[in-house]
Amino acid sequence: MSARLLVLGAGSGAANNLIRSLRAADAPVTVVGAHTDRFVLRCAPTARRYLLPPASHPDFAPALARLIAAERIDLAIPLSDADVRAVAARRDALGCRTLLPALATIELCQDKYDFADFLTARGVLVPETVALRTLDDVEAAFARLARHAQLWCRRRRGQGGLGALLVTRPAQARAWIEYWHEMRGVDVSEFTLAEHLPGRDFAGQALFAGGETILTHTYERLSYLGAAAAPAGIGLAALGKRVTDRRVTDLVATAVRAIEPRASGVFCFDAREDAGGRPRLTELNAGRFGLSAILLDLAGKTNMATAYVQLALGERLEPIVEPDPLEEWYIVRDYDGAPAVLRADDLFTGIDEAP
Repeated sequence: MSARLLVLGAGSGAANNLIRSLRAADAPVTVVGAHTDRFVLRCAPTARRYLLPPASHPDFAPALARLIAAERIDLAIPLSDADVRAVAARRDALGCRTLLPALATIELCQDKYDFADFLTARGVLVPETVALRTLDDVEAAFARLARHAQLWCRRRRGQGGLGALLVTRPAQARAWIEYWHEMRGVDVSEFTLAEHLPGRDFAGQALFAGGETILTHTYERLSYLGAAAAPAGIGLAALGKRVTDRRVTDLVATAVRAIEPRASGVFCFDAREDAGGRPRLTELNAGRFGLSAILLDLAGKTNMATAYVQLALGERLEPIVEPDPLEEWYIVRDYDGAPAVLRADDLFTGIDEAP
């Protein structure tokens, strides 16, 4: 499987975690890094680092193609929504392999309302969601969602809880949206209101080939990094526990096949239990690895990063059904520190109670 890989977004947490995963598996690959921000790029753990124009710039595609040719790249791996969309739109002209879903799939999944509306129409469990056009729609949306005590007011696009706030009254939603409109220039139509899901919070990623699930990794968020300072009260997992939950695995597979029956590539996802304990899919990011889920490659015996590269290079892989873990594994992270993947016993080893 010897190959030369170009990782876009190099130096970011997601890219560095992906590279860490590949190296943990001793994959026979050479990794070249590229980013549009030289400050982030300097943190890439790669021997070669290249500065690219932003994905929205007209020079992005030509510069990327020249880099791929100069470095004899076999596979390009985008790791941000913008890069995934740009690479998917130009994949045939890059001069190397990619492993991405259809552009239409990527665009649908990057709009949280269109995504929810599409899956609702096909019977896939997602949060009940209402799109807003103007501030005058807020009261009507609350009336439509009246059976839910709390609602999520959030943006249709973005990640990491961007523009998200838990609300109970129309006035709260109005004030929040007005703030984003006046202070950040975000149009009112970028917001939705959706039912709040109070149950267990899952995240992970799933790898597909021709519509077949090859491998799924899932973890449960147990606490959040910086939650006390975040208006939404959520964020990256400060503590996450690896889980095997067939309900979540099946939900993700059903959703992906509903959107693109023969999809190939990786999909990172968020799902949360509703008041009845049923998981509902809240996000599906088509074509890219997640920041945290890739760390699960360091727990157990299955390495999704390596499987992804193998599939992209044309190898045939059979579905990998992960058994229920014999050991408990946790993701632990804090600011300015490398994330750790630890067994449950490791949380007690070398630690003594203060006298």
